[in-house]
Amino acid sequence: MTQAELRLCSLLLQEHFGEIVEKVGNSLLRTGPRPLRLLVGDTGLLPDQVKKALCVLIQHNLVRYEVQPRGSVEYEARSERILRILRYPRYIYTAKTLYGDPGELLVEELLLHGHLPMSCAVARVANRLTETMEDGKTMDYTEVSSTFVRLADTHFIQRCPIVPESPWNTKAPPPPAPALAIAEKDMYIVPRLSLVGKGKRRHSCDEEEEREHKAKKQKQEGGNSETPPDDGIYWQVNLERFHQHFRDQALVSAVASRMDQTSSEVVRTMLRMSEVTTASGASHTQPLSSNEIFRALPAGYNIGKQVLDQYLALLADDPLEFVGKSGDSGGGTYSVSILCKELCVPRPESFPSSGIVLYLSPCRPAQGPGVPGHSHTGVHCGGEVTWGPGASWAPPSPFPHPSLMPLFLHRFGSRCARIFRLLLRKKHLEQKQVEDFAMIPAKEAKDMLYRMLSENLVSLQEIPKTPDHAPSRTFYLYTVNVMAAARMLLHRCYKSVANLMERRQHEMRENKRLLEKSQRVEAILASMQATGAEAAQLHEVEEMITGPERQQLENLKRNVNKIDASENQVDETIFVLESFIESTMKRP
Repeated sequence: MTQAELRLCSLLLQEHFGEIVEKVGNSLLRTGPRPLRLLVGDTGLLPDQVKKALCVLIQHNLVRYEVQPRGSVEYEARSERILRILRYPRYIYTAKTLYGDPGELLVEELLLHGHLPMSCAVARVANRLTETMEDGKTMDYTEVSSTFVRLADTHFIQRCPIVPESPWNTKAPPPPAPALAIAEKDMYIVPRLSLVGKGKRRHSCDEEEEREHKAKKQKQEGGNSETPPDDGIYWQVNLERFHQHFRDQALVSAVASRMDQTSSEVVRTMLRMSEVTTASGASHTQPLSSNEIFRALPAGYNIGKQVLDQYLALLADDPLEFVGKSGDSGGGTYSVSILCKELCVPRPESFPSSGIVLYLSPCRPAQGPGVPGHSHTGVHCGGEVTWGPGASWAPPSPFPHPSLMPLFLHRFGSRCARIFRLLLRKKHLEQKQVEDFAMIPAKEAKDMLYRMLSENLVSLQEIPKTPDHAPSRTFYLYTVNVMAAARMLLHRCYKSVANLMERRQHEMRENKRLLEKSQRVEAILASMQATGAEAAQLHEVEEMITGPERQQLENLKRNVNKIDASENQVDETIFVLESFIESTMKRP
């Protein structure tokens, strides 16, 4: 784990769970798997504090435990899972886009609590939706539960592993920690529950305290508390399924920019038909016949069977190999190639150009490169890069290359970008060939090649003509190590997100007093409106915040929104680079 990843994980844990959990998580990230005794000694916390912090981390799947042969239990932090916290807003927004407000709140509740029973999640979401409705209207449990079932059917949520039921020998001691497991066929089975009820509005503070006091008293007295019907069945968000959806969207966008909208709709239909049956790490989707694809096309696309076959043939013959033909039965069977050799990536504007980032201006989604008659602009740390007719590169190009171009243009200049594109196209070149092909003076070309070599963006390969490796009888060829460049850029992205988070925290600390004052005024206004205060009294309370203070609050809100949008954009870049690295390592 790099220092940038460790720093980002610590910031995420501190922001979402507090200092105690951050100390325990940081200790596990730095030292690796450790038992509880060593964790207590390393963090300097009380044993109860460490235990509670581990409970929180295990609840959110950020830490896993394993029983060692000698009987001790070791805890290990899941750094890749901690980094996924950065992508939580994207998961929630995707659920809202696909399943509306109930889907958004269900995913939000599951991410907020780690895992929940279905009955508890449905009740919480129904209550929250009822709060936003007009007086007299409520949200029915059945509507929320139907959305829950749809999320499970499409594998966006899944059941948590449980302790398997097995007859324990009464004489044998119980294991130090339970081994959790669940069969794959049971992961998406929703229990049949008759959830009848409606959402409830939040009561006043006095009524809420009285209800909590009664509930605690009943629990202490051992009263008959009704057990939920799905007790012991917990659900969590399936992050890999969301990543599969993001990847499918990228494939559809790449096909649209490479060919046309109808081709992208054909690929979208194929991905939608096989989204549940295709494993997350599969290289191809399940084969589909041309007749099945034709019947599953949206009603708005009135294309004939013959036209569809022509589109499938074009996709299969394309050099990028988006679609592969695997047979001739049923009019021909086709599958979408997930681990594409080459792919055009949209939205290169979210790539940071340096490790020190304060603001990344949010910009509109860019259209795919290479679309005739169109251009788009990427904004990155104060610079602009425009692609369109006459641009110096065009697809096809390997996955991260379009995204590397803004980095080169802003950090190294247009001439370095020209050399980089030349090396990508020619694979291996000597320094003299680089000078000739790029039409750059020898001194400048040498300096630029050494700069990129020091940044691990290009590599030098020696090919000796004799066994003694004499420099005068050796070819020195420059080439691009795409994986090393992608890893370098991924490291810079982690560093940029950490800088953005620290900048946001600094802004909040600097304006802490003003924020607290604004919250007090809003609370007073809310209580006065509830009691039916006059407009003059409300206006008098609003004037407690002066004009300059109000302007300062607006500036703070605007800056924080920019930082949040920048974090989301850099995370999109992180997802693209991680997907490329993962698919390249899996590719045979």
